[in-house]
Amino acid sequence: MHLTQRFFNQEAKYQDKICFSSRGQTSWVTLSWREVGNYVRAVMSGLRSRGIQPGDRVLLLAENRPEWAIFDLAIMGIGAYVVPAYTTHTKADLNHILDLVTPVAAITSSAELSSRIVESSSGYPGLKYLWAEDPGVTPINTGNEIHPWSDLLLCETSHHELCEWDHDDICALILTSGTSGLPKAAMLTHRSIGANVDDALKILTEHNFGDEDRFLSFLPLAHAYEHTAGLHMPISMGAEIWFCESTDKLQHYLPEVRPSVATAVPRLYDLLYGRINAQLKSAPKSKQWLFSKTLALGKKRVNEQKLSITETLLDSLLDKLVRAKVRERFGGRIRYFISGGAALNPEVGEFFTALGVGIIQGYGQTEASPLISVNKPSWIKIDSCGQPFDRTEITLADDGELLVRGPSLMKGYWDDEKATDEAIKNGWLHTGDLATIDDDGFVRIVGRKKDLIVTSGGDNIAPSKLEATLSSQPEIEQAVVFGDSRPWLGAVLVPSPEILSANGKSDSIGQQLQSAVDRVNVNLSQAERIRKFVVQEDICSTDNGLLTPTQKVKRTAVLERNSKQIAELY
Repeated sequence: MHLTQRFFNQEAKYQDKICFSSRGQTSWVTLSWREVGNYVRAVMSGLRSRGIQPGDRVLLLAENRPEWAIFDLAIMGIGAYVVPAYTTHTKADLNHILDLVTPVAAITSSAELSSRIVESSSGYPGLKYLWAEDPGVTPINTGNEIHPWSDLLLCETSHHELCEWDHDDICALILTSGTSGLPKAAMLTHRSIGANVDDALKILTEHNFGDEDRFLSFLPLAHAYEHTAGLHMPISMGAEIWFCESTDKLQHYLPEVRPSVATAVPRLYDLLYGRINAQLKSAPKSKQWLFSKTLALGKKRVNEQKLSITETLLDSLLDKLVRAKVRERFGGRIRYFISGGAALNPEVGEFFTALGVGIIQGYGQTEASPLISVNKPSWIKIDSCGQPFDRTEITLADDGELLVRGPSLMKGYWDDEKATDEAIKNGWLHTGDLATIDDDGFVRIVGRKKDLIVTSGGDNIAPSKLEATLSSQPEIEQAVVFGDSRPWLGAVLVPSPEILSANGKSDSIGQQLQSAVDRVNVNLSQAERIRKFVVQEDICSTDNGLLTPTQKVKRTAVLERNSKQIAELY
């Protein structure tokens, strides 16, 4: 079914029920399904009146908010292709995107983002229209005015009929993360995203998720994961979506929104895990004991170990004294966080599950719209990313690479036939991820094929698992492991902000990082152990070009930046 038609069907069913909500200056502002539907029809009419045609590309650059979703649905509704971009994209990033997908129009929000679009489009004459929430930016060599959002949102709804379409028609060009090069644009279709949503809904409805749930959307909607699981999936559920415009407001919004479901990437859990453990160090001994006991008993339950009568009573008491307070930090109503985008450290996953915060880990790729496998609430293996969806086939190549086939695969990469042929061979998506599949069909990602480290001693080591374990230590914010063609492994370590603020001397920082590395090394094989490390004091971010918009560290960029110090270690 056409994704916009899915929304209209739900609008007819739910009408005055809350659909979207966003934070105003003093309180949350809600929109009903009927109100959102009227806006979608208005924008469809507005786009058509400007001559936007089926197959045209429209760039969407804005923070998470109801208007983002409204524009997304309207662009798809008239048969144009939505091209979501990240608010962290630089001018150079936007220049690449404009050259790649050649959009005829762009929709943006703030004056700062509008300026970035204007500057990037100054050398690109194909951009005919630019709509902005704040149009107070002077165009540069475009010859076109910048129009306010109201021109679209308040347009007369005279041409709002759904376009003629086919299941395999493209609806979105979603940009890949670009960890090792320029991003490509995956051509996702109504069929591919719809299949992803339907297969996910089958699992969720079996576990009593539905129109009473409230999603908090805080991952960028430009991410294929949030676009499907945080927008189109809850729309098909009839659930509410409350939008958080930036992750730095998440801690403030959680107790206000009180969501029951949220999608998140492992980086969030790693940060919270490190923060909670750091706070415990300075807590009274009695509080440390209560927390430690809660964690120990929770882990026994997670691992299906039987509790004694005394432990059962104590666990029930600790649920009120400790777990309830932890859940309150997430709003008090959270049923599950759906984790994806990268591998979840099993230790971190077990930690939060033991504390009463459920985490459902899944796995996917932009090229698969994006969900491929997921743990079901009724059967979770915390160290895995679950079983494949019913209509998704998986297998392993001879070298251990995970191959995927099914209705949710992309059509290919936009204007890149060579990359498409390399990614999809004989109907199978070559994910580039090394994996294992157990007898129950649960998938475990070992690491990226291209990142595999082969030491001079012949050991094959996937660095992602080691990096996740290192980053879970309270002293370490981020880690990148190296050692390809070398006799042993080393790492670039970014100290946590707490370590940096409390210690002005590099010797002290190094000693604390060494203690963290020693704790990790105890549980590693000889070949996996980190022998030496380089300290990088500034955190990898999108601003310094060391982090992708999807919060993945650019390994190659970090290693290049620290290449001199790395060479000196050997």
